[in-house]
Amino acid sequence: MYLTSSEAQKMLQAAQAKAQQMGVKVSISVVDGRGDLLTMVRLDGASWRTAGISKGKAYASANFGVPSAELTARANSPVMQAFMLSQRGDMVPAQGAVPVLRNGAVLGAIGVSGAKSEEDEEIAKAGVAALK
Repeated sequence: MYLTSSEAQKMLQAAQAKAQQMGVKVSISVVDGRGDLLTMVRLDGASWRTAGISKGKAYASANFGVPSAELTARANSPVMQAFMLSQRGDMVPAQGAVPVLRNGAVLGAIGVSGAKSEEDEEIAKAGVAALK
């Protein structure tokens, strides 16, 4: 089972509100459990490159079922490098995304890019919290 479109929209809206409250210009992506994009927004003033990075962070988190920050230390390992190449650059193992877990299953993830890494993750967590 994956996130529904209404759940994805709810997460996106909560994360967008958090980003606006923090005064940061970011892109926010919500993906399903495979890493396929469900919804995304690039806030006014956010750099064009933040859109792809936010999706890549969410893709990484969804595929490994952990916050993307936990993958940063493994990013240079040969296995991780090979996996990233096989995914044609779709995966970004950098802080700023968190998975959506339900009963131990990965339903999807939300990724953010454009602020400091810690702020990106804080915004992503606000998105997930909207489902509780």
